[in-house]
Amino acid sequence: MLNLNLIRSRRGGETLTEQIVAGIAALIDRRALRAGASLPSVRRLAQQHNVSTFTVAEAYGRLTALGYLAARPGSGYTVAHRHAPAGHPRAPHWEAPGLNAAWLLSDVFADHSVPIKAGAGWLPGDWLNEEGLHQAMRSAARVPAAQVSGYGHPYGFGALREHIAVHLSQYGMPVQAQQVVLTQGATQALDLVVRTLLQPGDTVLVESPCYCNLLQILRLAGLRAIGVPRTAAGLDTDALDDAIRQHAPRALFVNTVLQNPTGATLTSMNAFRVLQLAEQHRLLVVEDDIYRELAPAGSPMLAAMDGLSQVVYVNGFSKTITPSLRVGYLAASPDLAKAFARTKMAVGLTSSEVTERLVYSVLTSGHYGRHVAALAERLRAQQDHVTEKMEAHGLEIMLRPEGGMFAWARLAQAPGAAGAALTGNRLATLALEHGIWLAPGSYFEPGETDSPWIRFNVATSDAPQLWAFFDAVRGGTEIARAA
Repeated sequence: MLNLNLIRSRRGGETLTEQIVAGIAALIDRRALRAGASLPSVRRLAQQHNVSTFTVAEAYGRLTALGYLAARPGSGYTVAHRHAPAGHPRAPHWEAPGLNAAWLLSDVFADHSVPIKAGAGWLPGDWLNEEGLHQAMRSAARVPAAQVSGYGHPYGFGALREHIAVHLSQYGMPVQAQQVVLTQGATQALDLVVRTLLQPGDTVLVESPCYCNLLQILRLAGLRAIGVPRTAAGLDTDALDDAIRQHAPRALFVNTVLQNPTGATLTSMNAFRVLQLAEQHRLLVVEDDIYRELAPAGSPMLAAMDGLSQVVYVNGFSKTITPSLRVGYLAASPDLAKAFARTKMAVGLTSSEVTERLVYSVLTSGHYGRHVAALAERLRAQQDHVTEKMEAHGLEIMLRPEGGMFAWARLAQAPGAAGAALTGNRLATLALEHGIWLAPGSYFEPGETDSPWIRFNVATSDAPQLWAFFDAVRGGTEIARAA
């Protein structure tokens, strides 16, 4: 048995994954584990230390990327014969993936070779609601096969839609179950809006910066995206007014609370002005509200303020349950909901009732509310911890978010200082050579223009190597090396 001294509930300290990585690496470095030795299976180690299998799998993946372990199909994990010496961030044979839109859009989800995922868009496995998921899977296993043998309803699993309607009414949004359409994640919900309501050549407004996958959806649909600056208070409403008058857009896409990538939330005054302009110019507003349950109470909700008149509402459960279940939803007027359901059937038939039942079971299990409250508090604490680290290591933050996953920062050198010439793309490329994934600002801009800004996921940005990298950049060491 591997004896690892794991400490739980270390707010602001190392995660369980990081502790497992450090513990096994130390055993290998001092030769307590020798080359060729077999490690316990993922399930076995998880049972021995009472942790999630997701946590162990992530730790083993990092150790493999670092060169400490070798993975062989059917044989599990063994200590590698040629691991990097202690203190080296990578195995000698490791080559960084190329930083480009294709890798960031799709390959990054399957690429486990980068050990430090500071730019990730998802939470670590050991942050998720494991107890609720296990209970839901046990419950789903008892459902008679006949109940899930067909395609299911075009709108999605009825009980889940009823639950969502009741939940939204608590925010003051008058909505019935027939106004809710379930989708394969919030991203598919955005795609259904685009396919149903917009045509190639149409102009739409997006935030600058904005959710990167939305930009890809718009490009694939042949739409013209115009950026409206996003500030700490919300959208620049003067720029929004000018863009509406100049470009006659069909729709505005906005991420209301704890925005991806900046972490900013619209103020009530800003939200009111955005809706005022939308009504004045008969502009459709698509509200992506995926971070709602992690936001402080009382944060504005455009759909509730508008009553689903000018607003189509998008949400999902990837941030509070797990991304792998792929369950999101649209809420809209009855006529639009019917149109979205038709498009959904045309491009992919029904969504998965099995996963929708799992989500419904998690939501109604009794654990979910406590889990979300604890997750929101943990993210708020991690925001404070990571933004303090940023400022201590030469990074300037746009704002201190009130929670959520993301922070938006750039190197704070004065003009002429060592790192002033480093754009976000160049900095991210250099970081990849050190096994660090950063998400450069260009990926969140409608025109893909390079910028000094970087998106950080505060849940995955606590590795000492990350801050050592920025110290080296500030000192000019890495710049000289890159040149």
